[in-house]
This record gives sequence, structure tokens and C-alpha cells, in this order.
Amino acid sequence: MLENNVKRLRQQADLTQEQLADQVSCTRQTIHSIEKNRYNPSLELALKIAEVLDCDINDLFQLKKE
Repeated sequence: MLENNVKRLRQQADLTQEQLADQVSCTRQTIHSIEKNRYNPSLELALKIAEVLDCDINDLFQLKKE
């Protein structure tokens, strides 16, 4: 299972879900679903989010040991 820190890092960057979505070319609903761990983004989208949030992708997403 993939865990993420998207919400925390987005809030630290002082961005709304809508603003982040616009910057990475997806919908606000996609960002919401990622933050709720209901959707795992493509590698391309994950890299775009990391770039906008100015963080390493490993700080943004982690594999949770089951």
C-alpha cells in the first residue's frame, strides 16, 4: 500500500487542492483522492506533484509494509 504526505506538504506550501491540481494538470478531485489514499497517481503525476511541492518523491510517497 502506498502512503503519502501530499496534504501536509501541500498545506506547508500554502496551496489549495485546486491550485495544486491546476499546476499539475489534473482535477481537484484527483488531488483529494490521492490525499485520502483512495487513488495512487501515475509516476508522471507523482513526479509533477513533487516538483510543485519542491520535495523529493520519497518524502511525498512511501510504501507501507503490510
